[in-house]
Amino acid sequence: MKKIVELIGALKTFLGEVKAELKKCTWPTRRELLGSTMVVVVSVVILGVFVGLSDTTLMGILRAVLR
Repeated sequence: MKKIVELIGALKTFLGEVKAELKKCTWPTRRELLGSTMVVVVSVVILGVFVGLSDTTLMGILRAVLR
């Protein structure tokens, strides 16, 4: 029973420290968050198109070589 009480106390201490650290964080504004999200979305689309075109091109070359 003593170990359970110690574990609960340690958990409370940990969560208190986490709360204190999160208050020190600077969170992005809504505008910054939307801007960053758009950069990620555009990057993923560009990379997806590049990988798709590369795959199609290489499959065409492979088919031509295997004929």
